[in-house]
Amino acid sequence: MMLDPAVLSVTFPHSRILNYWSKASLFANPIVRYILFSSGNIPVDRKSKDRQVLFKGTFEALSKGHAVALFPEGTSYTEPKIMQVKDGAAWAALEYTKWRQENADLAPPQDVIIVPAAIVYTDKSKYRSDVVVEYGQPITMNGYKEQFLSDVEGAPRSAVKRLTRTIESELLEATINASDWNTLYAARMARDILWEGNKSINLDEFVVISQTLADLFSGPTTVPHFKSAKRNLLEYYSLLHTAHLSNPVLKSLPLPRSLDPTIPAPIPSRLYTLLLLIRDSITALICLPFFLFPLIVHLPVYFMGRLGARLVKDEEETQAQNKVVFGLLSLVLIYTAAFFFLWGLLCYTSIGALLAAATVYLFANYHNRMIDENYQRGKRILAAWRVLVGVWVPRRWDLSAAALTQYTTPILPKENPWVDRPKTPEKHSRNSSPTPSSPGSSSPTPSSKSESGNFVTGPPVKARSRRRPPSRRLVRHVLKARVEAVKSLAIFFDNLQRAPPLTQVKASVHLARSYGHLVEVKSPETDALEVEGWRDVHEVVQFLTQRGAKIPVLRSNADDGEWAALSSEGEGYTTADAERTWVPPAKGS
Repeated sequence: MMLDPAVLSVTFPHSRILNYWSKASLFANPIVRYILFSSGNIPVDRKSKDRQVLFKGTFEALSKGHAVALFPEGTSYTEPKIMQVKDGAAWAALEYTKWRQENADLAPPQDVIIVPAAIVYTDKSKYRSDVVVEYGQPITMNGYKEQFLSDVEGAPRSAVKRLTRTIESELLEATINASDWNTLYAARMARDILWEGNKSINLDEFVVISQTLADLFSGPTTVPHFKSAKRNLLEYYSLLHTAHLSNPVLKSLPLPRSLDPTIPAPIPSRLYTLLLLIRDSITALICLPFFLFPLIVHLPVYFMGRLGARLVKDEEETQAQNKVVFGLLSLVLIYTAAFFFLWGLLCYTSIGALLAAATVYLFANYHNRMIDENYQRGKRILAAWRVLVGVWVPRRWDLSAAALTQYTTPILPKENPWVDRPKTPEKHSRNSSPTPSSPGSSSPTPSSKSESGNFVTGPPVKARSRRRPPSRRLVRHVLKARVEAVKSLAIFFDNLQRAPPLTQVKASVHLARSYGHLVEVKSPETDALEVEGWRDVHEVVQFLTQRGAKIPVLRSNADDGEWAALSSEGEGYTTADAERTWVPPAKGS
C-alpha cells in the first residue's frame, strides 16, 4: 500500500532518507526511472537466481551508509493477523554481511542492523484517523553470520530462517493479531464501548490495549457469559456497519441507557428524537458561518476521496490508499488554482506571490483546525436524523427477525491470493468462531470433509451479494443491539472479577512475558515444545482499568432481585445476566 512507505518515511528517526525496493521492470521507462532513482528506490530483479546480483543495489546503498526499507510480508493484505514474513530481509542482511567481508575496501566498518518497524492504523477506512508507528529492538547479525558463512550444507538457509523468525517475533509484538475476524471485530467493539471517545485511548498504549482485548476474546475460557458477550458484540458491530453508524456517534447522543431486566431494550420517543435533531441542527447552524467557505472549497476533495473508496469496496487497504491519493490530487489542484487566482489579483508581483502563498497556507491550516469538530458535528446530525426517521416510521417497516439475521454477522474481507496460507484449514480458518447462519442464504462452499478425514473440494456455490437495507429499517435493531452489547459486556467483566483466584486466560507470548507467565507445552502435531502465554483474569481487568477503560460493574440488589450495572463514571444502567435466571418479585409482596 502506498500509505505505508509515506508514513514510514515521515516518521523515520533523524529524518534519514529511506531507499525502498522496487521491481526492476518499473525502471524501463526513462521518466519513471528518473523519478524512482531520484526518490531513492532500488531496482530488484526478482527473476535473478544469483543473490549477489539480486541485492546489488541494496549493497551499494548500505555501503554508502544509507538506510534501506522493505516490507517483509511481500504484499499488502487485509487479515486479522500477520500471515507471512518472507525471507527477503534476512537474505539481504546476511548476504550483505558476506559481501562486506569479501569487499572490505568498499564497505564501511559497521555491520548491518535490522530495525523492525510496525505501522498500525486505528481505523484505516475512517477519515482523519490516527496511525501508530512502533520501532522494535535492533537486530544485529552477530548470532547468525557465523552459521550463514559456514560451509556446512544447509547452514546458510537455516541461519536465514532463524533470522526471519526473529523479525517475525518483533513484528508480532508491535502489531495487533487475532486468531480470526470475529475475535478481532469483537475486540474492536469492546474497545469502542470501554473507551467511548475517539481520542480517549493513549496512542502509545493503543496496540497493547487492543492486543489484550483480542487475547481476551480469543478463548477458550472457563469464565461464564463469554460466548454470549462475544456474540452480542459481533451483532452490534455488524448492525452498526450495515446502518452506517458508529458507537462513538451514538454515545454522543443522549439516548436512553437503561438496561432494566424487566423491560425490553428502550427506544427513544419520537418527540425526544425530534428534539435531538433540532438541538444538533441549531448548534451546527451557529458554527456553520465560520466553516462554510472552507467546506465549499474542499468539497471536491471529500467527493473524490469518497469516489476513490467506492472503486474498491472489498479491500480496506486499497480503499484507504485511494482516499488519500484521490484527495491529495484534488487538494493539489485546488490549492494551486487558489494560489494563481490570488496571485493574479495581486498583479503577479513578487510580494503578491508571497502573500498568495501565505494566504493559501493559512487557509489550509484554518480548515484543518476546524474540520475535526465540524466533522463530528456533521456525523452527529446525520446519526440523529437516521435515529429520528427510524423511530418515527411504523414498526411494521422494521426488518423482521428472519430478514435481520443476515445483517447480524460481519462480512469478512476477501482473501488475498498472494498470501501463503496454512494447509490445515480446520485449524487455521479465517473465522474459527461459530456464527449463526441466516436461513435460506447461500454461501461459498470451497471444501467439505469426507469420512476418511480428507478435505474434498466441492462445487462452488455462488453467494448473493448482501445489499444494505435502508437505515430506517435498522435503527430500532441497532439501538436494541447497543443495549444488549453493553449489558453482556458488563456481565462478562463482572464474571471476570468474580472468578476464583488463579483463573487465567490465554495471552500473546510477549504480553504474558510482561504481565503473566509462560508455559511450555508439547505440540500434538510435531511433539516439539511450544511456549504458551497466560494472564490472570483479575490482572487483565486491572490492566484495562488503569489505562482508562470505563468498565461496567454489576451490583446485586438482594431486595428486588435486579442486577444493576453502573459504569465507572456513575451512569445508571440496569441489567440482567443472561446466564442467571431473574425472577421478578411476586405481586403484593
